[in-house]
Amino acid sequence: MTVDEIMSRDVVTVTPDTTLMEIRGLLQERGFRHLLVIEPDDTLCGVISDRDVLKAVSPFLDTYSEEHRDVKTLSKPASEIMESEPITVSPDTPIEEASWTLLDNRVSSLPVVEEDELVGIVTGKDMLEYFLAEDA
Repeated sequence: MTVDEIMSRDVVTVTPDTTLMEIRGLLQERGFRHLLVIEPDDTLCGVISDRDVLKAVSPFLDTYSEEHRDVKTLSKPASEIMESEPITVSPDTPIEEASWTLLDNRVSSLPVVEEDELVGIVTGKDMLEYFLAEDA
């Protein structure tokens, strides 16, 4: 079986200039753990995880100790917090190979690209569900 059969095709993307405030809102609103960053020509240029957002946001935000500089962190663009060299797979990558790619690189999602075009995303959760269903 290949990644094409378990990947999510309905991918929510942002651009390199999307602000941390917008990214944070999308992650919270949609319940995602990853967002893909694309250039205006739809070329994948980065990945942002919820952990990247947590590292970039001031720990004093939304507290009584919050100051202007804490709120200012929310204006950072995606290009400053994204992983700019995302590890990708193609739709025809076997699920086992993609699973090892996740483990070997210590990432929890892989953008799926075909000829430089973003076609989906596959996550560790997708793979776990596949392997558990296979054993059932």
